[in-house]
Amino acid sequence: MRLGVDLGGTKIEIIALSDLGDELYRERVLTPKDNYAETLRTIKQLISEVEDSIGVADSIGIGIPGTLSSVTNTVKNANSIWLNRTTLDQDLERMLARPVRIANDANCLAVSEAVDGSGVGFKVVFAVIIGTGCGGGIAIDGKAHIGVNGVAGEWGHNPLPWPSDEDIRYTGKVLCYCGRTGCVETFLSGQGFAKDYELHTGHLLEAYEIVELAANGESNAEQCLLRYEQRLGKALAGLVNTLDPDIIVLGGGMSNIERLYSNIRPVLSSWVFGKECATEVRQAKYGDSSGVRGAAWLW
Repeated sequence: MRLGVDLGGTKIEIIALSDLGDELYRERVLTPKDNYAETLRTIKQLISEVEDSIGVADSIGIGIPGTLSSVTNTVKNANSIWLNRTTLDQDLERMLARPVRIANDANCLAVSEAVDGSGVGFKVVFAVIIGTGCGGGIAIDGKAHIGVNGVAGEWGHNPLPWPSDEDIRYTGKVLCYCGRTGCVETFLSGQGFAKDYELHTGHLLEAYEIVELAANGESNAEQCLLRYEQRLGKALAGLVNTLDPDIIVLGGGMSNIERLYSNIRPVLSSWVFGKECATEVRQAKYGDSSGVRGAAWLW
């Protein structure tokens, strides 16, 4: 039995998988925001509850919204900022009295989908999280490719390629949490999508509300969604030009917009070098549970 923990900004989820990938146990709790000590305690408590219920695990993997620095051995780049500059892996290993493996949550998504999800049978899987933030991860032969700096696949903090005049105007009004402007995340996260609608209408809505309005024919919402599809397509085209993965898998809340999978295909073909793109883009098979499953598969 293997355990996976998905440490997110709003929830912590734990899963127990058999060696065949069968789900044995799952639980979600709210993340103790801005409280590192309580975050550690919550993870330990979840693991204890699982093991008290179904037995001691053979391995534990943790997915986080950041990465471990190879220079300082601390967490960096986490949008759950209270995790940054902590020795998370060492602290957990000390609390649990056993080794753990930690990886970026998007890398966990990539591993999950490569092992037994939408990316089965593909050598190089690029996984995208478009939700609260905008992350990316790479799995090669079912293993996370992390990179020497721990940032392989972090497309969300690259600038949006080939910006239109509209994109440039948006860039000047929105600052990314990383301190820069123009990041892909500011356009493609759920918050970025909602911000775009607000800038054009003066109304701040949740992303799902804008999608519902577009489905009902509201013109501002439809235009917002069209801009989103163009931006997503261009961002993915820049990725294809760099990595050329065998498949791209989308996860996170924005990945549930069904029309994306047909509408971004011509955009990709327009912007990929050579004006053609055979890369498949699929929705994550396990939805928002892919990250936690991938954490379990880190071993």
